[in-house]
Amino acid sequence: MARFEQLIDDLERSYDEVRDRMSDPSVYNDHREAAEVGRRLKELEGAYKLAQEWKLARDDLEAARDDAELASLASGLEADVARLEEELKLSLVERDPADDKDVIVEVRSGVGGDEAALWAGDVYKMLNRYAERRGYRTEILTANESETGGFKEVVFAVKGDGAYSVFKYEGGTHRVQRVPETESQGRIHTSTATVAVMPEVEEIDVEMHENDLKIDVYRSTGPGGQSVNTTDSAVRITHLPTGIVVAMQDEKSQLQNKTKAMRVLRARLYEAERERQQAELSATRKLQVGSGERAEKIRTYNYPDSRVTDHRVKVTLNLEKVLPGGLDEFTDALQSEDQRRALETAATA
Repeated sequence: MARFEQLIDDLERSYDEVRDRMSDPSVYNDHREAAEVGRRLKELEGAYKLAQEWKLARDDLEAARDDAELASLASGLEADVARLEEELKLSLVERDPADDKDVIVEVRSGVGGDEAALWAGDVYKMLNRYAERRGYRTEILTANESETGGFKEVVFAVKGDGAYSVFKYEGGTHRVQRVPETESQGRIHTSTATVAVMPEVEEIDVEMHENDLKIDVYRSTGPGGQSVNTTDSAVRITHLPTGIVVAMQDEKSQLQNKTKAMRVLRARLYEAERERQQAELSATRKLQVGSGERAEKIRTYNYPDSRVTDHRVKVTLNLEKVLPGGLDEFTDALQSEDQRRALETAATA
């Protein structure tokens, strides 16, 4: 209990320090720092309020134990203290600072040729439906359709409170086992689609210099390679220090394509820096379930048996429930596993 009370003391001290910084004119006048301090204050507020509730409940419990007339209330107060303590422990777990951000999701066809492109289209539809079911807004940024009707690549944004905290668990390789429509022998094929999920960030979150960018313009092309535009409206931006390349051609306006390309580039640079920082931490300090790398097989969709298995938490659901966007049970299980690991790490720190 002494260690727990020390954690609360540290929390209250941090909260007071951050609140004082918010009223500091030097911070208020610095847009970047003010945004960072504001985010930190928001992160601490929930835990701070829980700490005050826990202290009140603890004091009430001690008073009930010392007063014969209030002794009958002790068992109920003990339950309240225990509940608040558990909630407080979870709230004190270090949160991913990107959890509250919107996201940019990239879905690409993997192994399996035309069938993989069709599967990438199905994965996009599933994720788009999931976003809609959670009340998020979606926006396609670019789409490279295959000639068979699927997607070689589709990039879209998901906007809504806590979007990254939900969609980050979709990053990785989604494997499907099914009989393709073009398969005359009825044989089951295995194909994959890869999903990358990146926080969408503001300009203040990523430092990017004009001299680091190489911007090329060219004419848009369709699925067969033919020109679909008579002006140089397509844009390709290369970030020279990292070699990251983003191309956009879906809009008729060069300016619109450049704006979308910059959004994706900022997200990729931010995620690359996050991955670099996480790589410096030991494996026991990683709080995410799995590595989140695109090559990691996270889920298998088995059509013959009508089931979907998430390999990270060993949860299996009905395929007909999952494909229309029913991913909540996966998300809940993954978030619970995330919290369990984080609490273990905090306990041994």
